[in-house]
Amino acid sequence: MSKLPGIYGANVFSDSVMRARLPNGTFKALRKTIDEGLPLEPMVAEVVANAMKDWAIEKGATHYTHWFQPMTGYTAEKHDAFISPTNDGSVILEFSGKELIQGEPDASSFPSGGLRSTFEARGYTAWDCTSPAFLKENGGITTLCIPTTFCAYTGEALDKKTPLLKSMEAINKQAVRVLHALGDTDVKRVTTTVGSEQEYFLIPEELFRQRRDLIYTGRTLFGANPPKGQELDDHYFGAIKENVACFMDELNVELWKLGISAKTQHNEVAPSQFELAPVFTTTNVATDHNQLIMETLKKVAEHHGFACLMHEKPFAGINGSGKHNNWSLCTDKGNNLLDPSKTPHENTQFLVFLAAIIEAVDKHADLLRLSAANPGNDHRLGANEAPPAIISMFLGSELTEILEQIENGETVTSKGNNKLEINVITMPDLPMDNTDRNRTSPFAFTGNKFEFRMVGATESIAGPNTILNAIVADSLQSIAVKIEAADDIESEVAAIIKDIMIKHKRIIFNGDNYTDEWVAEAERRGLPNIKSMVDSVPYIVEEKNISLLEKHGVYSKAELKSRFEILLEAYSLNINIEAMTTIDMAKTMILPAAMTYARQLADSINSIKKTSMDVSAFAQADTLKAVSENANALHKAIDKLKGARDEAEKLEGYTIGMATAYHDEVFTTMNELRIIADRLELLVDRNLWPFPTYGEMLF
Repeated sequence: MSKLPGIYGANVFSDSVMRARLPNGTFKALRKTIDEGLPLEPMVAEVVANAMKDWAIEKGATHYTHWFQPMTGYTAEKHDAFISPTNDGSVILEFSGKELIQGEPDASSFPSGGLRSTFEARGYTAWDCTSPAFLKENGGITTLCIPTTFCAYTGEALDKKTPLLKSMEAINKQAVRVLHALGDTDVKRVTTTVGSEQEYFLIPEELFRQRRDLIYTGRTLFGANPPKGQELDDHYFGAIKENVACFMDELNVELWKLGISAKTQHNEVAPSQFELAPVFTTTNVATDHNQLIMETLKKVAEHHGFACLMHEKPFAGINGSGKHNNWSLCTDKGNNLLDPSKTPHENTQFLVFLAAIIEAVDKHADLLRLSAANPGNDHRLGANEAPPAIISMFLGSELTEILEQIENGETVTSKGNNKLEINVITMPDLPMDNTDRNRTSPFAFTGNKFEFRMVGATESIAGPNTILNAIVADSLQSIAVKIEAADDIESEVAAIIKDIMIKHKRIIFNGDNYTDEWVAEAERRGLPNIKSMVDSVPYIVEEKNISLLEKHGVYSKAELKSRFEILLEAYSLNINIEAMTTIDMAKTMILPAAMTYARQLADSINSIKKTSMDVSAFAQADTLKAVSENANALHKAIDKLKGARDEAEKLEGYTIGMATAYHDEVFTTMNELRIIADRLELLVDRNLWPFPTYGEMLF
């Protein structure tokens, strides 16, 4: 720990490094670009590139890469050496401003949704100077990574970073307008900040390697529940085992070197499940950091004999993994706009921004739900562990009462901060927050931020935050127009909040989101219940949503249509891989194991018959009957799944029709087959079962 100050950020081309290595004028010009969103001067880039190269080479780097985030949801990189041949047959080490600013990967080999054809390959990466460059150490090799955006030759965004940066600029513009209209004219910039928690599983790598389903799909397609699961609640916040603690220690060091402020670590609810949480930072940097966290988790896990699983539901019957997205707004003066203060009823700024978020979430619940949609999250949302597929907001009793008082024209008051009396003489009274926490709410206010709990563990946080920024920017814009035109700002603010409450208070729900009663109540309120990814995808090309996202310059119509196709293709491809893996494992592993056991039982029965004993009195006969019946049922289920998969593949292109067929027919048939296979697991001799069980992997 004494070495931590020297470790933290050691592999980051940070402000302190730039201040030490760049001329003062160059450093100030670059900071002005980052802080105020001004264009980057080419000469500044040239000086920065040279300093960045020298720093990286001193640290052992031989190559650099433009590190970007295509629509795969992962990151991508193409490495180029710093060497440049000379006429005398030797080399010099060079890195120009042009190489820093722009790269050219093949755009046709990444998902483009029709924006690029195979024969139209040119695409560009462009330096995102708002996110610091860093060094990636991998197997003793060090590479300079430059965060970039990625676009097509025709200008459309082919990545997740470009729309995110545009959404950050959109909400900055409208938030500053609102603050200026309210009289806070010193504010020049508003930035969204995020702290993204990451849940994951660790299982022995040797067992992982024996599971084709985990290798190919990231989740178990088969597995009967073990005698013990999570029902004793003994794993949550339990003592961390030594081998896991060693893994976490190395993980923290690797993350700290990258300037990622990994702060919290603990055992999660499910056995072998854990969580990591970093400190808040700006949304684009938090997005880059989360991608690095996922990559580092997998790399470090291998060093300790683990496989790290980040699928949203790697094991049926126990909790899956999410990525709680803690989102807030901060001014360039350091003020958190979602901090209610000790007297929230008097905090006009806070109430205005709170009202804007209420309106945004209610009006655009469909987009917010879509932003958290992926094939893995379909297994998790709505289970008794995660928010349901219904978007609602938790505010707590005090904030809800304040807004209702404004709605009803009553005198506005708040309770203020209270003390929690423990009634143990040696313990002090504890300060209480303004509101409790609601762990069942998909979008909950948690003191000075909103926690979007729907986001899946494998998902890039760029998509959810792009949508969140855009929809709040839209509400802030309409509020800014009204306040700017008002003669009496105080009365206008009250009228705005009242109008929003009347129209959108249906989205506020402070109760238990897991109950059937809430599902019925949400339907009565008219809130959408978008249960699957396939159901959510069409909302991205609805005219009202296209209009919203185009208006704020976040996406073009062509970019949205491309993402519609990319999402449908991703769903169909994912379920197809799962179906083919299911067929493969059932046909070549499970069925042979069942047949072998049936033969052993039959041999045992025949041996008993030779003794002239009554075979029906022995367990072998009943077990053989059960194994044979389930083996026959499995054989038929394999054929049924093959047929459903073949029918889905006959549909032309990756359309909504194909995705629906995969969801309604293929996925459903896979689950039917799994039920039979899991029954066989509980019948067949453990020594014959062809892959590790849940109990072996989790405990």
